[in-house]
Amino acid sequence: MTALAPAPASAVASTPSRVGAVVAGVIAKWGFVAVTVLLFLFFLVTEPAFGTPENIFGMLKFIAPVGIAGLGVTLAMTVGGLDLSVGANAGFAVSIAAWTLVIAGQVGGVAVGVVLLSGALIGALNAALIVFARIPDLLATLATMFAVVGLKLIIVDGKSISSQMTLADGSTAPGRFTEDFLWFDRGTVGPVSVPVILFLGLTLLLWFVLDRTRWGRALSAVGSNAEAARLAGVRVRVYRAAAYIGCGVLASIAGLILAARIGQGDVSAGNSLLLDAVAVALVGVSVLGIGRPNAWGTALGAVLIAVMVTGFSMMNLPYYIQDFGKGVILLIALLFSFTFRRRKTTIIAGSTTAS
Repeated sequence: MTALAPAPASAVASTPSRVGAVVAGVIAKWGFVAVTVLLFLFFLVTEPAFGTPENIFGMLKFIAPVGIAGLGVTLAMTVGGLDLSVGANAGFAVSIAAWTLVIAGQVGGVAVGVVLLSGALIGALNAALIVFARIPDLLATLATMFAVVGLKLIIVDGKSISSQMTLADGSTAPGRFTEDFLWFDRGTVGPVSVPVILFLGLTLLLWFVLDRTRWGRALSAVGSNAEAARLAGVRVRVYRAAAYIGCGVLASIAGLILAARIGQGDVSAGNSLLLDAVAVALVGVSVLGIGRPNAWGTALGAVLIAVMVTGFSMMNLPYYIQDFGKGVILLIALLFSFTFRRRKTTIIAGSTTAS
């Protein structure tokens, strides 16, 4: 009889490594989705009213401004940058909308146009500082954030604006928040509220642009390696500028919804939007193991935060628990994005070397 030759030591050693790579890959790809589903099921079991259609649509309506601002951050991240002025931009949109409607006495359509234009101008300022003045994106958008916050207070004289308010000269403000403007938060199309439609529609639009068009591929190329993209003929400056302008417009749309929701020019509006928007955009990188900024990942990140905040509220937990929960969610997402993906790559590389 012929004795069987023993298996190579490298082949035996590589089997556990390959199993580890598979496990790490599954965790990196599906871990965040599993966390979202498990958290949803937990609240569904513990709070019977959590799963009602009214509550589901209410959650999506609540998170829509954060999700839309997060889409703007996602667009900036696609070209390798980050916009810290999205919260200030949204807050400025609230103030400028209130000023246009209440102080200037204009109709809702004019206010919407002014808000979108202001967002584009703030985005253009960021683009000029980052792309042409060559200031690092974090420093440039941080400076813009402070400038916009100050400008927001200047145009309203540091006061919140509301209908029938008394002006400095003793007269009464001539305008008000019109029904056509308030429709952006309080309107519905069938059973679905307008903010939810805007959120889902903009998510679909950004996904299509980034994943299905040559412009999206060029934006991703710029974010991956700007010099290689330039050598390939991509107009890097143009695409980077367009990304920041688009981010500014998306932030202003988030502010538009907030203005219609509040129904006045609250000077503190948008103050907490920055951290949430950046969080959902970073969370989006981890979804399905894609490892890059993407629209649907950001949308799922926003949904997870909505689920958590709504569930905690229904359980009557203190408001500060929500911030802790957001931090835990972001930490988990970062583990899925970097640790497990890096673990998978390291294991595969080690197995390949051993064989």
